[in-house]
Amino acid sequence: MSEKAKTHFGFQTVEESEKARKVGEVFHSVARKYDLMNDVMSAGLHRAWKRFTVEVSGVRPGDRVLDVAGGSGDLSRLFANKVGPEGQVVLTDINASMLAVGRDRLIDAGKAVPALQCDAEKLPFPDQYFDCVIVAFGLRNMTHKDKALAEMQRVLKTGGRLLVLEFSQVWKPLAPIYDAYSFKLLPIMGKLLANDADSYRYLAESIRMHPDQETLKQMMLDAGLGKVDYYNLAAGVVALHKGWKT
Repeated sequence: MSEKAKTHFGFQTVEESEKARKVGEVFHSVARKYDLMNDVMSAGLHRAWKRFTVEVSGVRPGDRVLDVAGGSGDLSRLFANKVGPEGQVVLTDINASMLAVGRDRLIDAGKAVPALQCDAEKLPFPDQYFDCVIVAFGLRNMTHKDKALAEMQRVLKTGGRLLVLEFSQVWKPLAPIYDAYSFKLLPIMGKLLANDADSYRYLAESIRMHPDQETLKQMMLDAGLGKVDYYNLAAGVVALHKGWKT
């Protein structure tokens, strides 16, 4: 009998079939406090990073936008404002708890955004459908990042853009301070604010296991995108990759 495929869950090595379940447990646990923790962890900077993403997206009124692993719906709301009533934004997430938070927030904001629970590795949309696909702080949690990127490329129209906003490789002189923050303070904040230190310890570990800027750029090229650039934000704590479908 062949050995089962392995992958990373933070710093742990687990069977591929286990990773999705474990990641699901993390986000079921943190869903209701997710935005509060983002504000605390980033001192509110995540909102500026998301606004920057929308501004460089090239999205115009009437466009179709897919928000993959869109969670609490921040980017779906911003993109809905950008595309206007003649455009379309679709919010997706594999996690029902996160999706419910995003759906409710969008309804409260008066935004008519469909919310679909689906796997980013098997998107239920036709080829060449969206003008822009965004995945923010979600790619690092996916088991097969290459498959997910290929699916996002597939559903893009020719000339469309794929945007990946994700934690990345910090500027080396800042690494010791960033490590102390991530592995000492972050679990403490998770315990105090969300009563869940373990989930936030996993989130810190998952950032370290995510591909760095140049590696992710090559992965996007390998997924079929014709051109990829990236912006380092907050000294590389976060990077925004932008790829075009040619």
